[in-house]
Amino acid sequence: MAQTVEQQRARHAWECARQAKQTLNGRSGGVTFKDYVNAAKGMPALIMNSGLMQVVAYFHGKQDDARYELLGKHLRGWLHTRCQTPTGFPEFMDALFNAEPPQYRRINAEAMAWLRWLRQMAAAVQKEED
Repeated sequence: MAQTVEQQRARHAWECARQAKQTLNGRSGGVTFKDYVNAAKGMPALIMNSGLMQVVAYFHGKQDDARYELLGKHLRGWLHTRCQTPTGFPEFMDALFNAEPPQYRRINAEAMAWLRWLRQMAAAVQKEED
C-alpha cells in the first residue's frame, strides 16, 4: 500500500528527530536535543519572515552549532526527496537561485509542510526523555 505525502513527511521528520536526539545527546559542546527542538519550532517563522534561502544560508553559517547543521541537512534531505533539489549546501543554493518562480514557491511550500511535521515529531521524541 502506498503512503500519502503526509505519511512520508511524518516518517521522514520522525527519523530526523530521532537521529538528532541520538547525535546531540551523545555530543559535547553544550548543544542538546532540546536546542534542536526549539530551533525546529522557530524555523517556520524564520522562513516566513526572512525567506527560505536566507534561513538556509543562516543555518549553514552556524555550522559550528550542531543543531543548525542538522536542521539544514535534514531540510535539504527532505527537499531532495520531494523536489529533487541537491543535498549539498552550495548546489542547493544554486538550484534555488536558478529556480523559476513556480518551482521556488513549490519548494518553499514543501519546506513549510515538512517543518510542520518536524516540529511535532521533535517535540514527541523529546517527550520520550521526560
